[in-house]
Amino acid sequence: MIPPCLYNLSSIRVFSVGVNSLGGTIPSHIGSTLPHLRSLDMAYNAFTGLIPSSLSNASELFRIQFQSNNLHGKIPRNLGTLQNLSFLGLFGNQLEAKEADDWSFLTALTNCSKLTVLLIGNNSLSGVLPNSISNVSTDIHTLGFWNNQISGSLPSDIWNLKNLVYLDMSENLLTGNIPASLGNLNALNVLDMSYNYFSGQIPPSMGNISQLNWLSLAANILSGSIPTHLRNCKNLQLLNLSYNQFTGPIPIEILSLSSLSELLDLSHNALHGFLPSEIGSLINVNNLDVSENRLYGEIPDSVGKCVVLVKLNMSGNFFEGIIPTSLANLKGLQFLDLSSNNLSGHVPDYFQIFHSLQFLNLSFNNLEGEVPLGGVFANMSAFSLIGNRKICGGIQELHLPPCSSTQPHGKKHKAAILVAIIAVASGVLGVSLILFFVLLYRTRKTRMRRPSIAAIRTEHVRVSYAELVRATDGFSSANLIGVGSFGSVYKGVMDWDDIKMVAVKILNLQQQGASRSFIAECEALRSIRHRNLVKIITACSSVDFRGNDFKALVLEFMENGSLERWLHPEVNEQCQMRNLNLEQRVSIAIDVASALDYLHHHSPVPIVHCDLKPSNILLDGDMTARVSDFGLAKFLSESANSFSISASLAAIKGSVGYIAPEYGLGSQVSTQGDVYSYGILLLEMFTGRRPTHETFNESLDLHQFVEMAFPTQIMNIVDPQLIREEEYEIIDDIQHRIQECLISVINIGLQCSCKLPKERMHTGDILKKMTAARQILGRV
Repeated sequence: MIPPCLYNLSSIRVFSVGVNSLGGTIPSHIGSTLPHLRSLDMAYNAFTGLIPSSLSNASELFRIQFQSNNLHGKIPRNLGTLQNLSFLGLFGNQLEAKEADDWSFLTALTNCSKLTVLLIGNNSLSGVLPNSISNVSTDIHTLGFWNNQISGSLPSDIWNLKNLVYLDMSENLLTGNIPASLGNLNALNVLDMSYNYFSGQIPPSMGNISQLNWLSLAANILSGSIPTHLRNCKNLQLLNLSYNQFTGPIPIEILSLSSLSELLDLSHNALHGFLPSEIGSLINVNNLDVSENRLYGEIPDSVGKCVVLVKLNMSGNFFEGIIPTSLANLKGLQFLDLSSNNLSGHVPDYFQIFHSLQFLNLSFNNLEGEVPLGGVFANMSAFSLIGNRKICGGIQELHLPPCSSTQPHGKKHKAAILVAIIAVASGVLGVSLILFFVLLYRTRKTRMRRPSIAAIRTEHVRVSYAELVRATDGFSSANLIGVGSFGSVYKGVMDWDDIKMVAVKILNLQQQGASRSFIAECEALRSIRHRNLVKIITACSSVDFRGNDFKALVLEFMENGSLERWLHPEVNEQCQMRNLNLEQRVSIAIDVASALDYLHHHSPVPIVHCDLKPSNILLDGDMTARVSDFGLAKFLSESANSFSISASLAAIKGSVGYIAPEYGLGSQVSTQGDVYSYGILLLEMFTGRRPTHETFNESLDLHQFVEMAFPTQIMNIVDPQLIREEEYEIIDDIQHRIQECLISVINIGLQCSCKLPKERMHTGDILKKMTAARQILGRV
């Protein structure tokens, strides 16, 4: 607390107590008792309460800094009477604007003709942004409204702010087109409108902003092609257009921007075509991401000219051919992801000498041959090669088959025989016989090749009861990896080229509803495709050796098991299971939110999962989360957002603790029910407490337990395993960001687990807010 007597020193002109651990409220009379105040800095503390309206009495005030506290309520309208006000920093509080009248402060600030900086991001401002924003001081150069819930469109008259250098409207709910008038803001250096709902195309006028060096439009629903006019932004250092719906090829003009040094991110769009060789012009770029598009052809050798690259992500495309040797020039790489393409050839040896390389992902390609042993390949957690069926050797932890020393010679021998035959044939029978032998060789080779898993899925291969018995060693308890409501899951080994390990889910048909669960899961899984959903390989509906009905699903095997086992390991697992750190938990939560958003809004038919809980979230080898168990899933009708269900016990779908409260009252199954389960899941992940913990009863549940501690006491209830003192006790700024991330995530959990469905968040908003929370953590 600040001693009250300090607020009575009427001669004070500068009051600066920022970046401390001060608390309490700001006296309501501060403007009256300190009438000569010119600069007031109380930022980065723990002050609570309201912004005093008496500040208008300190008529000489030109600087007010209240950012990063716990202030709430409305922003006083009478701040607009401060004729000398130049700097107003209010970001990082809990200030509110709900009704149109709550925004009257912004209209009042148009009277402050000397205002140059207005920062009110990271609050709880909602509603439509008033057009009066375009009428604030023409001297204003910094404007930030990020991380609020502001809706409506961006006023087209914002071009009136001719001297604007910094404009941040990111992480809001803004809609409509990007105003073409933005192109008139010639002084603009930074423009961030990411994580909104802007649609349409990027206006060509954006290329007129010649001073622009930071442009982020990520995570909107922008479409069309990437405009070539951006080539005129010769000072552009960062360009982020990821997570949109852009189509067409990558413009050569964008790749010619040698000024790009921080980031070029075009990931998660629908861009297609070859990757232009002009990519080698990006000689200064640190981070290049073209992942999750539809690019094809070979990776151009010119990538090797981007010698200052630290991060390179080209995963999730259709690149083919070998990994170019020119990548050996990128010795400063820390992160390289070429996974999920069609690359072939050997794993390059030169990656062993990349001393800065922290993670290398070459998984799900067609690589073959020996895996190197040195450098990054010596650390199992630093690289991934899963999904490459023809690799061998490597460190012992990979459990790959040894490389046969005779194998290369055998191949050479076959090739030599073929060449000899062709040579003889050339001299005797001519070209026609050559073609015959070549076709014969290729036909035989094709017949000898075992079917790939892609072919198996396409042909819907049947798997017999006997095969599943052999795969699981007679459904041995040693292979039992989980038990659910309608059956058991076993680890199995199949004789397929692409996949050896599988998970076999055996339905207990004696359990009422098991057959319906089997049908529901088959129906759901056959029609959906998403990286955060467990994929079904095949199914078995047959009889066992005694003639009894038998039903099973064969699924992808998730080597890191369920989230349940990571959050609540058994006593005998403590030495084997590692704890999930903060970053991993946030990433897993984003994966689950992404899966829900797909199921609810982007799958061929909207699906409600109805049983979201930690045991139904599985983790693959890269700790990517996959939602599983669709035995209770329901399809939404095209004309409604919910189901009509009977008010019986059968209507209560899900697991105790995670079921939406309205289901217990006979309400319809809806997407908001899944959102409730997700909210409880979030609270469980970050507190370490199950919703069925013994401390909870009829008068106290997990939501209430967290809500009572939110936000000031939040660090007292987080999972003790989540933040280890020795890991995070570094500097105050890092601790502050970690706490900020946790508060953001837990707030999402609380909003999602509200009792009333209409008060819960939309999955799209969950994704945006969770991604923003991870970005906070990324700056630690």
